[in-house]
Amino acid sequence: MGKIIAFSNKKGGVGKTTTAVNMAAYCADFGKKTLLVDIDSQGNATTGLGFSKSALKKSVYNVLIEEEKAAQNILSTQIKLLEILPANVDLSGAEVELVYKRNRERILKDALDKLRAEYDYIFIDCPPSLGLLTINAWVAADSVIIPLQAEYYALEGVSQLMNTIAMVKQHLNPSLQIEGVVITMYDGRALISKQITTEIKKFFKNKLYEIIIPRNVRLAEAPSHGLPVMLHDPKCVGARAYRALTEEFLSKQK
Repeated sequence: MGKIIAFSNKKGGVGKTTTAVNMAAYCADFGKKTLLVDIDSQGNATTGLGFSKSALKKSVYNVLIEEEKAAQNILSTQIKLLEILPANVDLSGAEVELVYKRNRERILKDALDKLRAEYDYIFIDCPPSLGLLTINAWVAADSVIIPLQAEYYALEGVSQLMNTIAMVKQHLNPSLQIEGVVITMYDGRALISKQITTEIKKFFKNKLYEIIIPRNVRLAEAPSHGLPVMLHDPKCVGARAYRALTEEFLSKQK
């Protein structure tokens, strides 16, 4: 049975999608059959793997709103063993449309539970918000990975994020866990980065991954080419960091 993990942070621009895409790519590279589910209406995970949102006729929207089977909307990627349930422009209205659906918090769970046996890992790239799409992801997931940028504002929203996860755990998904916290976009030259990292370590303790993702130009430009960094520049510092992070993640699964 595959493990479902949501990548989530209510703050945008913290490397959430970059982390989901690149960990999914490296999991596949390490021989794990992996599905990446894009439920962010911005569709950055979809474009980051080389697909045009505007050209897609089918997406996760059809699963959430039109109740199509997820398997009918999954696409293969350039990486063997990595598939994607993409987002397209239709998803922008899904948050409102979900309000009127029965069991609206569990629609994604019902769809992905049917796929568990097909994959080792199912990663969900969540929107940078705490709305119904994110709630669907947390109800579907076994655990949550939280990417955190090493800056002051990144810490501000953490308590609200943790409180909302706790509410979902209490009322909708008792088995939901924090899988881990990863520090992203780290600038080792900045004193504030070191100070915030120390605070994050105090707060999350053993949930914090040892591998820290640095700021890296090659990593930042990879999505514009529709490629995960392992295909764009596998030897750059960002690629090496995500490879090491994925190894650390997989080692903790055993």
